[in-house]
Amino acid sequence: MLLLIAFTFVASQSNGQQIKPSNSGYAPVNGIKVYYEVYGEGNPIILLHGAFYTIDLNWSQLIPQLSKNRKVIAVELQGHGHSPFSDRKLSITTLASDVEKLMDYLKIDSADIAGYSMGGSVAYQFAVQSPKRLKKLVIISSTYKTDGWLPVVNGAFKDFKPEFFDNTPLQTAYDAVAPDKTNWRRFLAQMFAFAKEPFNVGDANIAKIAAPVLIISGDNDGLDKIELMKTYKLLGGGVSDLQPMPQSQLAIVPSQNHVSLMMQATTIVTYLNNFLK
Repeated sequence: MLLLIAFTFVASQSNGQQIKPSNSGYAPVNGIKVYYEVYGEGNPIILLHGAFYTIDLNWSQLIPQLSKNRKVIAVELQGHGHSPFSDRKLSITTLASDVEKLMDYLKIDSADIAGYSMGGSVAYQFAVQSPKRLKKLVIISSTYKTDGWLPVVNGAFKDFKPEFFDNTPLQTAYDAVAPDKTNWRRFLAQMFAFAKEPFNVGDANIAKIAAPVLIISGDNDGLDKIELMKTYKLLGGGVSDLQPMPQSQLAIVPSQNHVSLMMQATTIVTYLNNFLK
């Protein structure tokens, strides 16, 4: 695990974003504050990061490309990065509601949403809770239910311990921007409890998503590919040449794991630009 964390940090730092946000700040949402950054102009896309990540760690390679012709709003969810720690219980339902309240604060009626890992689960929930606020949905290396992960991944969540994360690049990134870095251990404990709690947005709810969905997955990223294909079929995919092409898309990127997939910036941006146009 620590090797993967280190790789994430080194790769993001060596190819980090070279641009500054045009706007940033804190939005009051559901009794807490969440930090956001805005880049570029055009149709809005909201970026939701993975567990324990900051905006920079997750999106540093993609923001400069996406913001060339779009307004990019990157969010740090409850307790992550610049967003202050809160005792409020974490759930994808509440986090999805935070995203909608952020949109209210920024006066954004509707937007494309892209989420990676934990952020993808929140994005699925947002699509179900707030369908009128969603244009298109991009899910990167994520699932809408606990059983969408391989058993070995779910087992790893149960074995998380604070010492696995102490003195790692993830803590360094947290310490660099957190309003109160003494909350590190409290943040970890909250995230561990969140990771251990099963979740399921629901097959029927996923099947009702009207917005086009792009699913991007590494071939070895920890997702159960049988469940992933079931998800794609719920979204109208998996048809033959005799039927119209579905509005949703599935991309499996070869020779990529959960961490390395996000390092394939050119590939991901190409998929996003083709899908979101």
